Amino acid sequence: MSAVRKRSVSIRGHRTSFSVEQEFFDALEEIASARGISFAALVAEVDAARQRDTNLSSALRVHALKQAKAGSTGRDSDAD
Repeated sequence: MSAVRKRSVSIRGHRTSFSVEQEFFDALEEIASARGISFAALVAEVDAARQRDTNLSSALRVHALKQAKAGSTGRDSDAD
């Protein structure tokens, strides 16, 4: 597994940052591409849906994991 890397993105008119491993970043990019949305739009969705006591980096990892699990079982993932 790769080291955690900090990244920045603009969502809803402001810059925010998150830190994830390259593997999670790649998975999130694939999710966005498969849905036909920008990476920033995916991050904005996850950010809007997460509980306020959950940090964005963790929420993004969980989203990627849920999508991977849904894909391996053929089920849709639950909303984050």
